[in-house]
Amino acid sequence: MWRVWTLFDPRRTLIALFTFLFALAVVIHFILLSTERFNWLQDGGAAMSQHSSPEAVQQLASLPPR
Repeated sequence: MWRVWTLFDPRRTLIALFTFLFALAVVIHFILLSTERFNWLQDGGAAMSQHSSPEAVQQLASLPPR
């Protein structure tokens, strides 16, 4: 395995890897934000109530106020 690092500069390789992983994470988050179900920034409470079951809403409604 050490011979691989003689072919590539470890510092440049790791910087390229971390840059790629960061860009991939940003792309995945923007894809999730573009969907109605997984958009946690815009009207997140209404989106969650649409997908929750009536039984879960009933159980949450019976909880005492904070």
